[in-house]
Amino acid sequence: MPTLLRSALPGLAVAAAVAMPALADGLKDEIAPTGKLRVAIAISPAGGAFWSTKTQSGYAGVPVDLGKEMAAQLGVAVEYVVHHNSGQITDAAGKGTWDVTWLPRDPERETRMMFGPIYEVADATYIVKAGSSVTNFATLDQPGIKVAAVNATTTMRGAVAHLKNAEVTGYQTYDEIFALLKSGEIDAFALSRDQLNKMAQKIPGTKVLDETFKKTVTAVAVPLGHQRALTFVIQFMNEAVANGTLRKAYDNNGLNDVPIRTE
Repeated sequence: MPTLLRSALPGLAVAAAVAMPALADGLKDEIAPTGKLRVAIAISPAGGAFWSTKTQSGYAGVPVDLGKEMAAQLGVAVEYVVHHNSGQITDAAGKGTWDVTWLPRDPERETRMMFGPIYEVADATYIVKAGSSVTNFATLDQPGIKVAAVNATTTMRGAVAHLKNAEVTGYQTYDEIFALLKSGEIDAFALSRDQLNKMAQKIPGTKVLDETFKKTVTAVAVPLGHQRALTFVIQFMNEAVANGTLRKAYDNNGLNDVPIRTE
């Protein structure tokens, strides 16, 4: 670690220790109205910087670790509110069922929640079924080709805009689409490249296309109108990047070789 950064970290820790409790005193009613920090997560075997997974003892994932750390700084317990996908989290944004989340950001979602700093930039592409003659976007975008995406997500909206001839259908869960691809009932699946590369290892003969149709950015978010909460989560994420909390969350979830991309 560079000497300058190493020497700066104790100062950051002290600043956080002083600033966070002072800020938290005035915002607990807004960011944790039930007395717990309710963190919205989406469950899938895919892993990555957005998806979380179900474990024998609870949940694991980058948002799980970040939510636990945020709750600790606020001095409240953490509660994970489980959804099948980011679209369901978005639909619940105005219902008062969650307090903070980490999910892909796009213009449609910006009308339904407020976002803090980006912490991941992912390349979206397609994986094609085993035995497919599809080799690139041109051969994929043909009448009769069936493409799946997780319903109401940023990636699905991107795929619908990208493909003019192929049929894009939304499904609720990653597992459902995985089964359809494995059985050959769909021709392709739109998702981020890192997740599709993992999927290709589990379904022999599938191929992840080389091209990218969309860059998906992921960020912390709070419901509309929660301005004090937004101020807090922006500060939290900026410090998480600077003091290594985010890097630790990546490493704890098998993303040791994945760089943190903030732009």
